[in-house]
Amino acid sequence: MVLETLAMKKSLTYRDAGVNIDNGNLLVERIKPIVNHTKRSEMLSGIGGFGSLFEIPLDRYKKPVLVSGTDGVGTKLKLAIALDKYDTIGIDLVAMCVNDIVTLGAEPLFFLDYYATGNLDIEIASQVITGIGRGCELSGAALVGGETAEMPGIYNNDDYDIAGFCVGIVEKDKIIDSKLVQTGDALIGIASSGPHSNGYSLIRKIIGLQDNILDEKLDDRSLGEVLLEPTRIYVKSLLNLMHKVPIHALAHITGGGLSENLPRVLPDNLNASIDINSWSQPAIFEWLQQQGNISNTEMYRTFNCGIGMVVCVAQENLSEALQCLQITGETAWHIGEVNTLQNRDSQDILIV
Repeated sequence: MVLETLAMKKSLTYRDAGVNIDNGNLLVERIKPIVNHTKRSEMLSGIGGFGSLFEIPLDRYKKPVLVSGTDGVGTKLKLAIALDKYDTIGIDLVAMCVNDIVTLGAEPLFFLDYYATGNLDIEIASQVITGIGRGCELSGAALVGGETAEMPGIYNNDDYDIAGFCVGIVEKDKIIDSKLVQTGDALIGIASSGPHSNGYSLIRKIIGLQDNILDEKLDDRSLGEVLLEPTRIYVKSLLNLMHKVPIHALAHITGGGLSENLPRVLPDNLNASIDINSWSQPAIFEWLQQQGNISNTEMYRTFNCGIGMVVCVAQENLSEALQCLQITGETAWHIGEVNTLQNRDSQDILIV
């Protein structure tokens, strides 16, 4: 009787449980051309295996040190889903990783991604990974592989999340570790392309209070387009700058803004003063502050407020550094100086 009952039951498959293996295989085939666009000579294997092989370029490095970083793009993903636009969010993912490791002087070598969803949509995933490939091209990193996970029950329907993993390389005696930072050093701010990938939970709270707000025009673009503008990738400009002038420190202005990120690269006995009138903020930040009734203090510890990267150099190298950055396509300003810390109980940045 038990055997008869079992025989009458439907034979379940993985697809019945919500996982489509065929779609996963199809996505791998779509990814291959994207990977080829990012290929570097050090790549010794293609995608699809259990691991990726990458040769360390010992012809260019005497004492190589590997530098790793990982990150995501946070709730900016929810905005991409709401606007049904997925081709730039992958650039954000790469940017958040490579902009971190370049602060140590590292050249990005290779990148891997992790894409998790409740229901694998080939078209959406392909657009996301196309953006990842573009980000890798902009930073010079090879896209060597990744993982796609379809997890119904963990993620609802088409919800998805992405994470990135980057490995770079730097000569041991050229690691940027803030040891050269001293009182009187100049601080250069490099322009951001907008909020980048930080503060979007607050942004979504602000825009969630109004209907159809994402269609509103701001600087001849819709608010949605402005908010989805991908994070600027500074890698090639900064690697070029490193060959021109000694860089004392680099700070990637991510979550926590200028107030939280700049102190991370300053010695314990130093702090900094920043003149907020020294650069032009994109209109989106004024809009956010007004719409959300956000204090100046909260703005500078939540958003980058127009500065995506801070470069610390000696005063005598200030002009050359600014010129070098401008030649490579960056907009940069002299925004402040490094000071001796007066109150040893606090390393708060003075923003004036």
